[in-house]
Amino acid sequence: MLAFEEYKGKLNALKPTLELLRGALKLDSARREIEELEAASEREGFWNDVEKSKKVQKRLSVLKGKVEGYEKLCASWDDMLTLCDMALEESDDSMLEELQSEYQSFTEKAEAMRLGTLLTGEYDANNAILTFHAGAGGTEAQDWASMLYRMYNMWADRHGYKVKVMDYLDGDEAGLKSATIMIEGENAYGFLKSEHGVHRLVRVSPFDAAGRRHTSFAALEVMPEITDNSEIELKDDDIEMQVYRSSGAGGQKVNKTSSAVRLIHKPTGIVVSSQVERSHFQNLENCKNMLRARLAEIKEREHLEKISDIKGVQMKIEWGSQIRSYVFMPYQLVKDLRTEYETGNIASVMDGDLDGFINAFLSMKAAD
Repeated sequence: MLAFEEYKGKLNALKPTLELLRGALKLDSARREIEELEAASEREGFWNDVEKSKKVQKRLSVLKGKVEGYEKLCASWDDMLTLCDMALEESDDSMLEELQSEYQSFTEKAEAMRLGTLLTGEYDANNAILTFHAGAGGTEAQDWASMLYRMYNMWADRHGYKVKVMDYLDGDEAGLKSATIMIEGENAYGFLKSEHGVHRLVRVSPFDAAGRRHTSFAALEVMPEITDNSEIELKDDDIEMQVYRSSGAGGQKVNKTSSAVRLIHKPTGIVVSSQVERSHFQNLENCKNMLRARLAEIKEREHLEKISDIKGVQMKIEWGSQIRSYVFMPYQLVKDLRTEYETGNIASVMDGDLDGFINAFLSMKAAD
């Protein structure tokens, strides 16, 4: 029964951490704001202003989710302590496996909640738009881009986020040349913004008959979805629109009609495109969302006062500009070059286990 005594000690030691987390989450303030917003939503004429009512409801949902999440965490702590007491009283070690599982889940949720308190950026709570670009190197680089595409889709699935494909251009023989997805869920951008950059792969290429080792690069751009059009104004005079026929093997992803849209933002040279929707207007809306997101991300990253300060920025997809290396051969290691965080479990990483890298980056930024 020593294991239960040890877990009881661990749980009691975590009590101050729960109290600190409560303060960091500003729960008292959140509860007061919930009361105020609920009172406002009950006033006559509240629903007449659709945009304002949507914002209030969204804010209510976020605040209630924060409070409920913390309350569930506290309930889990109480349940585990009760489980320890019951097991010790009845000398029943059959509950140990359940306790171990609950404790692991508890610590993971507590850490995720703690890291969530570090997300204080202007757009951190927003959905995230991810754009993948294969680097030079043909099929090998395009296959690497598709591997990253799968990795982030699996990360989203692990966290209960929804994924929407906004654009997809198949590779010549395998993989993809470029793709854009939106990951929908609270704090998606806050967690994923650290993934923005060039990712480097070292492996024996399955496309090389001689079995030689190759180094490939793919770039990932991470941008916040901007839902309020007034935040990022797109002037018609600043935009050139091109309509073209969708291309690539595509399958379910691409519609083979002349409904694909490409937008060029003249002041910055930023180009976005969408060809996955059946309607020209839907693809145009996708493009506008991507362009707003790209401008907002650059504005935040460069600490600019206004969008007009943004100049054209090109990400070089090459050696020396990478943020992370994924080595499959001659050994297995994934290492982030900014935080020095690394793991040898490359299969798990490629299946979407990125939390260690994300957490290390957020903790590093919080310590700055």
